[in-house]
Amino acid sequence: MNSTEARILAERLAAADDAALARLLESRRIAPRAPWHDFFDAAEALLAPDAVARAVAALPRDALAQLAAQSGPERLGLTDPDGRPYQAVRVALGGIAPVPTPDRTPAAASESAAAHAAERAFTTLSTLADVLLLAVRTPLSRVGSGTLGASDRRRMLQAEIVRDLHEADELVALAEVTGLLAVADRAWLVTPRGAQWVAESTPVRWAHLATALRTALPAGLRSPGGGWIAPSLWGDAYPLDEEWPARARHWRRLMELTGLTAEGESRDEPPTEPAWAVSLREGGDADPAPLVALLPHEVDRVFLQNDLTAISPGPLAPALDVRLQGIATRESHAQASTYRFTESSIAGALSAGETAAGILEFLSEISLTGVPQPLEYLVQRIAERHGLVRVAVDPDSGHTVVTSRDAGLLETIAVDQALRALGLVPDGERLRTRVARETAYWALADARYPVVAVDRHGRTETLARHRIAAAEDDAGPEDRYAALVERLRSAHGADADRAWLERELDAAVRDKALLSVEVALPDGSTRSFTLEATGLGGGRLRGRDRGADVERTLPVKSITSVRHV
Repeated sequence: MNSTEARILAERLAAADDAALARLLESRRIAPRAPWHDFFDAAEALLAPDAVARAVAALPRDALAQLAAQSGPERLGLTDPDGRPYQAVRVALGGIAPVPTPDRTPAAASESAAAHAAERAFTTLSTLADVLLLAVRTPLSRVGSGTLGASDRRRMLQAEIVRDLHEADELVALAEVTGLLAVADRAWLVTPRGAQWVAESTPVRWAHLATALRTALPAGLRSPGGGWIAPSLWGDAYPLDEEWPARARHWRRLMELTGLTAEGESRDEPPTEPAWAVSLREGGDADPAPLVALLPHEVDRVFLQNDLTAISPGPLAPALDVRLQGIATRESHAQASTYRFTESSIAGALSAGETAAGILEFLSEISLTGVPQPLEYLVQRIAERHGLVRVAVDPDSGHTVVTSRDAGLLETIAVDQALRALGLVPDGERLRTRVARETAYWALADARYPVVAVDRHGRTETLARHRIAAAEDDAGPEDRYAALVERLRSAHGADADRAWLERELDAAVRDKALLSVEVALPDGSTRSFTLEATGLGGGRLRGRDRGADVERTLPVKSITSVRHV
């Protein structure tokens, strides 16, 4: 490492504002708890060969072209104030000289290619909504490699949400980068934004998804105007990153799923661009109108049948589909979807806060055939039975108690092997457990018992499982690195020259380096000594004078300069 450059960088770091420092540390993936004591530590760590190689490999094509030509602006941590790369950066570049990204406009998609892209986007929107609804009920497991767990892949296949396992991974990846899913405790949870997105109309769904995907694109794929460069150029966006080709294919696939790219004229031709992607690529707002014109017509009515099924004659409007899936189980998903009402599906709706009157009113509004008597009878019968089991907290002991006016049902619960984990024990005409009320409630609900939760005043209340991710952390890099930046600034005293000199001497002693040392003498003159540094302490440098072959001890405060021989 060039010590002169390290000192220059340390001074530049000290002069930078907190926001610039935080952005640098984030871009270099520095841990907020890095064990640095001062800016000299930071400079040496940032200029270490391995650290520089990683930083340079992560640079996009245009940044590498500027570094190679020494024509760009200062890149804090990689160049001097004039934009000239440090020695370690020049070594990492290895003599490459990429040309800047050319200005290229994608070819317009043909009519058939645009139709296929619209169909793909519509399929993605509906299947992605199904993935989120599945994740709301049960969080999606995330294995150590960062992929979807096998059990959840099978769940999606069995529910006919996806056609194959690879599609399941792609949909989860798309939901994560667009902020609809978030990782928490080795699982994917639906975010507040995702919960809202599910109930939006199809045009709003697509506009949000496309805009969020554009925001998530790596810097090397973004254009100066805020859009993206032509997808045919994506493969060369990060020339020094060995893993980039696979990542480029991944990003192109996400764009394809969202309908932002279409097929080329042949398999070997680059992707083309549908009309609705132009504004986004140029940095403008999403315009779903050209896309919506090619999508299937959505319906807001269904046929309710005596066999306790509902048939949608076309794609059901998203908000209606979401609510209907909360009351019935969807058996098929196509242009004409089928939903089936069961005791468990209606009981689940009641447990989630629906009422019999609300269910029947909703079904009456969307039905083309009225509400069949068998379905109305089923809803009312389940509602009358719902609440037969009550879960509350005993105010005296703080324990959870389970009660029911049906003694036989209470006895069944007491011996139900599926509820053994609750540790229910008889206590007069009720059951008692030490687990929390919410835990007992959901265990009974999952076991299909007609259970309700009761508050301390004896009123029933609706419980919601905590399956929505916590609100997003709005803390930016400046907040995350505040403690580290403050520590570096507090250690940076006014006499930076003296601090750097002591640092150089300490390193020379460790390396037993040969130094040329300039010393100010009491009479005002200076004298040069060539020493092999052997020790530093008590404000004095010790070393063997190569010229006189004697041991010398020099006061550090009298040393004016040091040069490696």
